[in-house]
Amino acid sequence: MGAINFKIEQKFPRGRLGRAGILTTPHGEIQTPAFVTVGTKGTVKSLTPEQVKDLGAQVVLANTYHLYLQPGEETMKKAGGLNTFMNWSGPTMTDSGGFQAFSLGAAFGKKINKLAEVTQGARPNKDIDERDELGAFAKITEDGVEFKSVLDGSTHFFTPERSMEIQHAIGADMIFAFDECTSPIAPYEYQKEAMARTHRWATRSLRRHRELQVESEKLKVENQALFGIVQGGRFEDLRKESAKIIGEMDFDGFGIGGSFEKKDMNTAVGWVNALLPENKPRHLLGIGDPLDLFDAVEEGCDLFDCVAPTRIARHGTLYTPNGLLHITGGSYRNDFSPVVEGCGCYTCKNFTKAYLGYLFRAREFLAYTLASIHNLYFIIHLVDTIRQSILDNTFEKNRDDFFLKYK
Repeated sequence: MGAINFKIEQKFPRGRLGRAGILTTPHGEIQTPAFVTVGTKGTVKSLTPEQVKDLGAQVVLANTYHLYLQPGEETMKKAGGLNTFMNWSGPTMTDSGGFQAFSLGAAFGKKINKLAEVTQGARPNKDIDERDELGAFAKITEDGVEFKSVLDGSTHFFTPERSMEIQHAIGADMIFAFDECTSPIAPYEYQKEAMARTHRWATRSLRRHRELQVESEKLKVENQALFGIVQGGRFEDLRKESAKIIGEMDFDGFGIGGSFEKKDMNTAVGWVNALLPENKPRHLLGIGDPLDLFDAVEEGCDLFDCVAPTRIARHGTLYTPNGLLHITGGSYRNDFSPVVEGCGCYTCKNFTKAYLGYLFRAREFLAYTLASIHNLYFIIHLVDTIRQSILDNTFEKNRDDFFLKYK
């Protein structure tokens, strides 16, 4: 067996793209579809690895950019890799660092993310040129990305080859090719240019990865799987072109880059997955809204990651079957019921809305832990129910029931 093995257990009926499967990695199996818990700096914020495991997480994703800056690739290598360093025994992933070119470049300080609402009549294709929008922290060239450290302002340069070297040192089970993630509102010509550059970077990433694999085999280090990333923004012709080109490369799996108009995300994902090889896993990068997850699964995605569950938790916002709950609201001061009745998470089994709201108002650190446990449990187990509904052929009913209640 190679670095990973992917087996499809059940497909959606009538030739549709969704499926349930089992993804086998050097550190265990992942039952897909699955939500990937984000541990950006080798830690899921405010939680221990044991807590992360107990709430049902199957796989953790860390960030190449941040681990490169601190503690550094040499420390990661000496520690025995990500799993040993953070004491996580399950499957792991690292992103390529390419998204930081987006978040510290064109999007820096503008509050733009991978999904955007493009206003009718806004003329994004004429009014915005990504090259003119780069912030002070990153510069994209053909060779790679020059950026300044958010820690001390020092200058660094990532190439596809360096990204592979750093990710091999970090040692996750699944890693990603270096790509350029553009703004969702970038014009067509720039999206096309960035997509072509992503394809060239994919070839370079794959070549360096194969060289490093030979070295790993000599050192008897566990093999790593490399995922290629499809880009192309919200444009159908670019997405299909990218899916065809990346899909023909010898990657172990595929990532689908963000940069969608939110209302058309499922359509764009469908364009891509209809063309990617069916027998390899597909990861939708940076998507975690509960409603979006149903669309992503229906359009053939197996994995997805997002910082949202823990990020909104730290601001006192909690998932419920009826929508988001803002725990610091005055109506919960004397509400001694759990966040969600019948929820199996540690927080809901042991604490009340009144207590959790009090912790946030008192600025107690325990608030972040309890809220993060609940949100991760909610989203992970929501995807678990989606998976089971695929196996039971009840996906549509499960989706419709959830959409009806979730406001």
